Amino acid sequence: MPEKQLSEIPRALREQYEKGRLAYERNNLDYAITLLTRLLELEPGFYAAREALRAAQFKRGKAGGLFRKVLGAAPKLVQARLALRKNPLEALPLLEDVLNSDPQNLEAHKLLAEAALAADLPRTAQLSLEIAYKQAPHDRHVALPLARLLAAAGQGAKAEAIVTALAAAHPQDPEIAQAVKDVAANRTLVEGGYAALEDGQGSYRDILRDEKEAVALEQEKRDHKDASAAAQLLAEYRARLEKEPGNLRLVRALAELYAEQNRFDEALECYARLQAAETGDPTLERAIAQVRERRLDFLIAQLDPAVPEQAARREALLREKREFQLAAARARVEKYPHDLQLRYELGVLYFELGRLTEAIQEFQKAQNNPHIRIQALYHLGQCFAQRRMYDLAARTFENAIREKPLLDEEKKTLIYALGCALEAMGKKAEAIAQFKLIYEADIGFKDVAARVDAYYNSAPSP
Repeated sequence: MPEKQLSEIPRALREQYEKGRLAYERNNLDYAITLLTRLLELEPGFYAAREALRAAQFKRGKAGGLFRKVLGAAPKLVQARLALRKNPLEALPLLEDVLNSDPQNLEAHKLLAEAALAADLPRTAQLSLEIAYKQAPHDRHVALPLARLLAAAGQGAKAEAIVTALAAAHPQDPEIAQAVKDVAANRTLVEGGYAALEDGQGSYRDILRDEKEAVALEQEKRDHKDASAAAQLLAEYRARLEKEPGNLRLVRALAELYAEQNRFDEALECYARLQAAETGDPTLERAIAQVRERRLDFLIAQLDPAVPEQAARREALLREKREFQLAAARARVEKYPHDLQLRYELGVLYFELGRLTEAIQEFQKAQNNPHIRIQALYHLGQCFAQRRMYDLAARTFENAIREKPLLDEEKKTLIYALGCALEAMGKKAEAIAQFKLIYEADIGFKDVAARVDAYYNSAPSP
């Protein structure tokens, strides 16, 4: 069932919605939650009411007004899982009952999103996934569907930031690596599908069909690995494109396949065709830049550094590549100054080139993006450390660590960096305390074992 606008709701229920909103504004939260919960049982697709209910739940939670024990959520969650298999709409009120008592219940939000997607209520699903993502940004069952919904809703840059961060947290996960490609590859047409949703002319299942086709194209590329098979696939794509000249999925798949076969000029021609069909897509511009970088890498790989003439040419191409990367990143930031993901990428380039002042400026701006805040703070701290501003570096690492409740690889990296900054300040006891935090959980992380063992070996005998 499609989600409904206020104008599509019967008058009596609209009045009930207005009463619920008024109760919320007057801080009569119990009454607001009761009204809005009943309303959603009758009109589960009424998104504005769902959003208002969520606001009331959180406001009451902050005020300490939770009146049921969270332990009572377990039976409702079990019932909701059972209902989800038969009728997802029956699961929604059960899960809202849990959220009325515990508005941040992670499992309830994950199940609610699953039920909403099954019922073709994408905005409802996105609302819960965004809440869940704040608690569990590295949970693949939260981040992946959220990224796909964001791309469908025309928020492609945000979707890409989420899957990129997820890939950094799970670098060996092939499904997540593939999702990074899928989000970029599907973005244009998926956004068009979502526009149809807003007009009431499509459904979320239409978007899923588009997504499946794009994923199928990517699967075809993975299945054709040798040169002859790739040539056959290119021929098939070109033939299909003659029959479907407006199929931008095919154009993008063709561009990527050309690039993989080192046919860079033809890849760039396809990307130019995509650019002519759409504007304002930083992911497309990044893909074009990556093809140009790959062309330079390909030329560099052909040169033998042991041959003086080729070594000189190789150095010239390396300089050209660095200059191109920086110029392209700057151009993207100038074109999309509010895209903080792009500012982060520019900051990383400045950092790698040792241009720390410019890097600091970009990371300070990029940290305002919640999806890349931790990475931006880490690099910002490293910039301070390289400038020997160890007190600023330590404070920056501490700020990032406070935002990481779980001791994952990212947090261990931050703690290690903090230990190094403290050590550089001469605070050896405080530094070793940080290294010991990692040692207790992961003795194999970097050189913490050697550092901690050396500390204990140098300690005087009792």
